[in-house]
Amino acid sequence: MSSITSAKANVLVVGSGGVGTMAAFALEKGGKASVTAVLRSNFAAVQQSGFDIKSLDHGDIQAWRPSAIRNSVPNTATDATAQPYDFIVVTTKNIADIAPSVAEIIAPAVSPGHTAIALVQNGLNIERPLIAAFPSNPIISGVSFIGATEEKPGTIRHDDHDVLLVGAFANPNIAPQASAAAAKIFSDMYGSCPGIDVIYEPDVRFTRWRKLLYNASFNSVATILRMDTSRMRISEHVIDDLIRPVMLEIRATAAAAGVELPMELVDRMITVDTFEAFFKPSMCQDIEKGNYIEFENIVGEPLREAERLGVHTPALKVIYGLLKGLQWQRMEAKGLVKIPLVSEPGMKYGSKPRVVT
Repeated sequence: MSSITSAKANVLVVGSGGVGTMAAFALEKGGKASVTAVLRSNFAAVQQSGFDIKSLDHGDIQAWRPSAIRNSVPNTATDATAQPYDFIVVTTKNIADIAPSVAEIIAPAVSPGHTAIALVQNGLNIERPLIAAFPSNPIISGVSFIGATEEKPGTIRHDDHDVLLVGAFANPNIAPQASAAAAKIFSDMYGSCPGIDVIYEPDVRFTRWRKLLYNASFNSVATILRMDTSRMRISEHVIDDLIRPVMLEIRATAAAAGVELPMELVDRMITVDTFEAFFKPSMCQDIEKGNYIEFENIVGEPLREAERLGVHTPALKVIYGLLKGLQWQRMEAKGLVKIPLVSEPGMKYGSKPRVVT
């Protein structure tokens, strides 16, 4: 990554829902970045009235806008008004099994050898498609623990403290020092905002496996059962029969991959949400809204790692199959899967469904 020569870094934020909007706000408020936010369903509302934010860390903010907004990712090669971006911050849900991919979405805005790409997303091995697509660009890991939701277009409720763990993904095409330098610049830039906690953690593999303890278990089981974490703990059997076994399988797989997660983390993760919260994790919220779910990098990738390493993970395998079935239902509802009817010309019993491309 070339050095940043302007007073502020030129930053593109892709995915301005709750998490992305609070990231854009923090980057702007810190004073070290000029942010262009890519908006989709909320573009018209924000263009007209800006963002209204009720924030645990920053108070009530009315009609806030970043330096610029766009309704699509700019093409820096053809758009004379779009200067090369020093950083692209991706905060969209990582729906790895539904096109377009993250790499395809951001490709027009990536300047080879210059733009650092920060993936503020959940899951394991999310960097691999980006390294393949942009071999000369540093890829940064951002593990976020913020609670932020877009309640309606342009209205953000931020109700859990903003904590971001930052490190550099290993990129075999770039010197480790260069990737680490980009991650440190991003950490300093984001952390310049008062009232939030940004921690530079160079051990990205540990950070991501640690968060998978929660996401692969609570996120997944909540989605399948449509059940909040408080009711899971009150029921007890959901914890004993589903949550704890999945956590232990994640821990065993991480250990086989060379990442040691202390046993105490399992009990800590089980009680991280209070009894009073009645909290539904993000994947559960997505399925209830009729959205696709980001299960491949949260459950599918750990399962594939377990199979590669010879770790027995029966609970994880069943949960993956159930989530894949839920995604299939959502794909059919949105027209991505065509189920052939016997009444259609040339159709007969036993005809396979086809995926619409």
